[in-house]
Amino acid sequence: MKLDHYRVRPHASFRLDDWDPNDTANIPDKDTAKDLLKVERKRIARLQERLYAESRQSLLVILQATDTGGKDGTIKDVFKGVNQQGCQVRSFKVPTEIELDHDFLWRYHEQTPRDGLITIFNRSHYEDVLVVRVKNLVEKKVWKQRYEQINNFEQLLTANRTRIIKFYLHISKDEQKERLQARLDNPDKHWKFSKDDLADRELWDQYQEAFHDAISKCSTKAAPWYVIPANHKWFRNVLVARIVAETLEDMNPQFPEAKENLADIVIPD
Repeated sequence: MKLDHYRVRPHASFRLDDWDPNDTANIPDKDTAKDLLKVERKRIARLQERLYAESRQSLLVILQATDTGGKDGTIKDVFKGVNQQGCQVRSFKVPTEIELDHDFLWRYHEQTPRDGLITIFNRSHYEDVLVVRVKNLVEKKVWKQRYEQINNFEQLLTANRTRIIKFYLHISKDEQKERLQARLDNPDKHWKFSKDDLADRELWDQYQEAFHDAISKCSTKAAPWYVIPANHKWFRNVLVARIVAETLEDMNPQFPEAKENLADIVIPD
């Protein structure tokens, strides 16, 4: 499984239609994927411990998808077993009046990770070039300039020792229909269903175009976008976990040196 295959290169020719949401690379089945996921979880947990102890850099993981794309499931399955003391999840709903009184990036910036932490954004600042664009919440001249502002924002974060990886969980329209129907069929999932999901589904093509532009304009060397085939949840989980683990490996956090010579210390009875 070549991870670079799923990474969107800066300034490269890119169309979402060219990415198969059913792709499972060379992983043959769900059981194999479960075994691989356990390995990647252990790597993430081990590296996250070093990251937290070192407290000199941080990791920001951004998840975006259409409705039912699997953001919640990805967070639950990939980061299972990670020490919660060093990992936090931030979700972003409709902005409050106070948030609307600031620039659009303000509410996101204050939630970025401090040194030593992994922070996961469940939705993110990209909503301001996605839903805002599709639903005409601001003028076109406003959201068009936000791509550059987002790139500058992410460059600021990386310059201050925050590594950024961004995942678009790519499902097909048919798969979305099946997942929405599954929510209707299961009373325990009714709380996750909203008629607004159906209204957004009517805007599928507009959202796909908005995702295309956000990904192509904002995938940079320092803050890359990965398009994750997500029709098969088991493959989605392994791929995201491996990319997170490889990113942490590349960051190479280290346990700090002991503050004093411990060799001669004897613990009293």
